[in-house]
Amino acid sequence: MKRSSGARLCATAAMGALSLALMTGCGSSDEGSKDSGDSKGSSSAAASDAKALTSAELEKLLLAQGEVKGYKVGSGDDTAATSKSAVKVDKSECAPMAWATNGLPPGDTDANATNSLTEDKASDAPTSLDDVSEADIEGAFDITMTYVGLSSYEGDGDGAEKTIKSLSDGVSACAGGYGFTADGESSKVTKVATEKGSGQGDESVAFTQDVEVEGQTVTAHTEVVRKGNTLATFFTMDLAALAKGGEMSDVPAAVIDAQVAKLK
Repeated sequence: MKRSSGARLCATAAMGALSLALMTGCGSSDEGSKDSGDSKGSSSAAASDAKALTSAELEKLLLAQGEVKGYKVGSGDDTAATSKSAVKVDKSECAPMAWATNGLPPGDTDANATNSLTEDKASDAPTSLDDVSEADIEGAFDITMTYVGLSSYEGDGDGAEKTIKSLSDGVSACAGGYGFTADGESSKVTKVATEKGSGQGDESVAFTQDVEVEGQTVTAHTEVVRKGNTLATFFTMDLAALAKGGEMSDVPAAVIDAQVAKLK
């Protein structure tokens, strides 16, 4: 599906995720801390000797079709930005958040894998165009998709723990917003705020971002969970909210729980 530059949500899921949500929502599937966002614990000693997983190993750890009831699993190949070098942020401390919500690893690693989970809502679709109502048309855009990214880091140096800290620090430093360009297209985040995380993994950081999209403000939720030296990044998009503004859904607890449970 061709991307639309007008609706590209560069700071929260961007157009790659939107395109993927549309494709998955149309039936194309691919089988294939309870604190305020800071750490709930630490395992520095164990992490220091950890070896980063490869992208191929991370692919095997992504959720597969049938592992989360009520969700269809889709491919994560169509990401928001092509590379970190294609993302230009006007505040360097905000870069990890911009990467995380553009389908890129939030830290210094090339080991990553992505997919998406779309809520599989029961449908009583009309069998004839004559039976299509306004509610049916609105319902067709009532699609909620959660984008999942896994990234792995060596135990020392710029590892997973340092990446979590950079995200946590960035939430505070970028509270007043930031601007950036992804693949030549500019976007503006007007506000960043910490929120209560899921409490999963060894530690996590969760935050919201208010993003200007075609003259409207959309509030999107993101959470990054660390388990050992692997990070799981989650953010959720609602096409209905994207179309008319407002707050998108929280990241589904069922998706976070199932994905973190698969991590080593």
